[in-house]
Amino acid sequence: MNKVFFLILFFGAFTQLNGFAQTKDQASFDSLKRALIQVNQELYAVQLNLHQAQNQLQTGILVATLGYTITIIGGQLLGTKPELGETLLYVGGATGIVGTVILFKGFKKISLGPPVSRSR
Repeated sequence: MNKVFFLILFFGAFTQLNGFAQTKDQASFDSLKRALIQVNQELYAVQLNLHQAQNQLQTGILVATLGYTITIIGGQLLGTKPELGETLLYVGGATGIVGTVILFKGFKKISLGPPVSRSR
């Protein structure tokens, strides 16, 4: 009789511990799943920012390069055609500055700021 009672007691305790371990594993799995979903969302946000900034950065580079090229041509023309050269200097300089501003705005889109620690 004692053996039967001991076996029933041992079997009951074992099933309770096994159920507790499964609950703990499930909670750990759920926590891991939430963390993975959060990382995926953050990665998507970074990829979206990069994609949106790509066109703006390319446009900024093109406009700035065009502006500073016009400025160089204007500087070369100052000796032979001073009025045209001076006009090209001003127009090229302004265009170059506009291109640089577009570049800065593009870089602001991809700048996320310092990382935030999420240690628990």
